[in-house]
Amino acid sequence: MEGKRRIKVKVLLGLKTSSEEILVKGWVRTKRGSKNAVFIAVNDGSTIHNIQVVVSPELFSEELLKRITTGASIEVKGLWVASLGTGQTKELQAKTLRVLGDANPDTYPLQPKRHSLEFLREIAHLRPRTNTMGAILRIRHAVAFAIHEFFNDKGFFYFNSPLLTSSDAEGAGEIFKVTTLNLEKTPLDEAGKVNYQEDFFEKETNLTVSGQLEGELAALALSEVYTFGPTFRAENSNTTRHLAEFWMVEPEMAFYDLKDNMDLAEEMLKYLVKYTLDHCQDDLTFLEKREIEEQKNKPIAERNEQPLLDRLRFILANNFERISYTEAFDILRNSKPNKKKKFHFLIDSWGTDLQSEHERFLVEKYFKKPIIIHDYPKDIKSFYMRLNDDQKTVGAMDVLFPGIGEIIGGSQREERLDVLIERMEEKQISAAEMDWFLDTRRFGTVEHSGFGLGFERMILFLTGMSNIRDVIPFPRTPGNCEY
Repeated sequence: MEGKRRIKVKVLLGLKTSSEEILVKGWVRTKRGSKNAVFIAVNDGSTIHNIQVVVSPELFSEELLKRITTGASIEVKGLWVASLGTGQTKELQAKTLRVLGDANPDTYPLQPKRHSLEFLREIAHLRPRTNTMGAILRIRHAVAFAIHEFFNDKGFFYFNSPLLTSSDAEGAGEIFKVTTLNLEKTPLDEAGKVNYQEDFFEKETNLTVSGQLEGELAALALSEVYTFGPTFRAENSNTTRHLAEFWMVEPEMAFYDLKDNMDLAEEMLKYLVKYTLDHCQDDLTFLEKREIEEQKNKPIAERNEQPLLDRLRFILANNFERISYTEAFDILRNSKPNKKKKFHFLIDSWGTDLQSEHERFLVEKYFKKPIIIHDYPKDIKSFYMRLNDDQKTVGAMDVLFPGIGEIIGGSQREERLDVLIERMEEKQISAAEMDWFLDTRRFGTVEHSGFGLGFERMILFLTGMSNIRDVIPFPRTPGNCEY
């Protein structure tokens, strides 16, 4: 089969019938047949759809045909012709056939039947071969591309923030430490504490929890930048919305106030939804059908009111509701779930941090559309958020989506040096260790803003999946770091 260029399945499905021989390579999904013909469904990952390869048994040895099993990789050369059967309009009539890699049916775990998502997480190295994970990974790619396209078209610069850092951007302490020290014989200083002077970086170092602080440095030189990379949080949360390693999209913009920040966040989210609808129809349609089947086993109260595609179109058709934290607090405090003590975390005093159940009530029950909550109490938000004139709230904003809760968190940043230092003292963050950050406020400070989009949470919403571990290739969670 030398000299013939391989055609991807996605391209082939768009071609008219041809009298020229076609070369296809891929993996066998199913095989069925009789004495007269063998039908092989082949997929190469380029699309959710398979092609049907028709094989005449008299052209090939019985030994070769036995090797063509689910999971095996094959190479087929043949004619792309109109199909006489049902289920497809065209098929590939095999002239030559070769097995590239065998898959023992007794040990290959992905047989042509429905597998649970829990089982697939146990074989994450093979689950990209399933229709569900294949669709999710293609959508992940499309959305990642759309993110770069969106910011590039708006004149933003892609900025690479470090993964190794000596700062904790959130100040929460949920960090993964990085060291080359011998943990079985850790060097200690005179006070009996770990002597980081003998470590590789000669100081305490960790994996980044956010690219924001470094992004601010770049924005105060280039005006508009964004980072897009992995972040790490050692939060011991075994939930359907948390990962220890996840990807964040974090734009930082000079000369933007809080309203500008909210406008950009809404514009970006709608852009990503529209791009996915425009470019991933086949995968979305498959995932919608999958979700409908899955929801049949759930109580009616737990089912989605709208199918997946309608939920995505709904985002584009509606402006996001914008309310202050105080307005959200009043709505929640006077709500039936709160008065009847149905909330796990009751809302009783102003300043309470909103939980997922509160966010989802506001989005799904009260407003029934995405909302942006802004101007949160300063005590529940980070040190870098701009203090408002009331001295009680900061210029923070969270975007909440149905089924997800918080999908974006951001703020106008505190550009006033004296106020920032005071806020750091309140949060017990060392000004000396963050002196490099304070320099941006000493030299040519300007108002600026930014936010962080949880990439996996975006994919969760776009695909209709219910567990964040199913929208990243290799989930890192407490007790799980395989591969």
